[in-house]
Amino acid sequence: MKSGQGSCRVAIVGASSLLGKELIAVLEARHFPVSRLVRIAGDEDEPELPIIDFHDNIESALADEDVSAGDFDFVFIASRPGELPSFLRDARANEKSGCVMIDLAERPGAAAPPLRIPFLDEKTAHNGRSGAVREIVSAHPATIVLSALLLRLAARFPIESAVAQVFSPASEMGSRAIEELQKQTVNLLSFQKIPRAVFGSQQAFNVLPRLGRGGRSSLADFEAQVRRQVAEYLGQRSPLPALRIVQTPVFCALACSLYVVTEKPVTPKQVAAALAGGRIRVSRATEEAPTQVDAAGSSDILVDAVSTDPAHPKGVWIWAAVDNIRLAAVNAVEIAESLSAHSVGSAG
Repeated sequence: MKSGQGSCRVAIVGASSLLGKELIAVLEARHFPVSRLVRIAGDEDEPELPIIDFHDNIESALADEDVSAGDFDFVFIASRPGELPSFLRDARANEKSGCVMIDLAERPGAAAPPLRIPFLDEKTAHNGRSGAVREIVSAHPATIVLSALLLRLAARFPIESAVAQVFSPASEMGSRAIEELQKQTVNLLSFQKIPRAVFGSQQAFNVLPRLGRGGRSSLADFEAQVRRQVAEYLGQRSPLPALRIVQTPVFCALACSLYVVTEKPVTPKQVAAALAGGRIRVSRATEEAPTQVDAAGSSDILVDAVSTDPAHPKGVWIWAAVDNIRLAAVNAVEIAESLSAHSVGSAG
């Protein structure tokens, strides 16, 4: 799979997006062994925002027709859901291409690719099939958060039911959504008309249960994606949560409110002990509650002090926040790292 001295040829489809830029930053921060990094033009250009800068040593964006899957060891797909670029569609039918596609958006295909969250279950990240796996879906950050919390709890306490509400930020919809939210906020404060091309309605200062008719995305589709992924990843290990996603006037980082009913009453201390560790950081009641601002720039899942429901002795409330863009990028790179390490081990 690799070229040169343990180095990899990497391409990022949709590298101009927020997620694509974060992937580049994470690859560098984790010292992923890259011998060549190429940006592949996505379906549409994203407006440039002064958030993440490109580095000078990255090759200029190439058109779809200028590359082939055989040119790369890993292709990260960070563009919006839709059809695959033609060179990747060809790779689906060519098992000898040697390219592994890591899809961060989950798009339609002939068969559902395996879903991966390496830090939760390293065995399923490999599953002894790395030589055969050509396409992998990197789980959505909301899927990762819900799966992590529920699996940690289910490992210690039998769960009867769960209800989750995810508060989605503008960054989930890309740079254009951040730009529109900023313009809406400024224009409303100066009593001017607001743009509605992305959200389809006023998002600034509002929480929306669904987007307006003119919006470019659908919360129902997003909700269906997360529900499908959570069901696939949890399997029979935990009851599936009832799920609702709402759009919030927050630029970056998502939050989640999770209500869990256990078979027997548990204390907040017991729940906190079950959750804490690894990528999950649980705050004490004496500390300030974690916010989306606190989560920015980190792949850790920040959990507030757990509280019980006064009216239901078996119910507990869990609040969590995470940088959705950072976590998505880190999860995708960890998939590549696990496959790369497994390839080396198999060759040794």
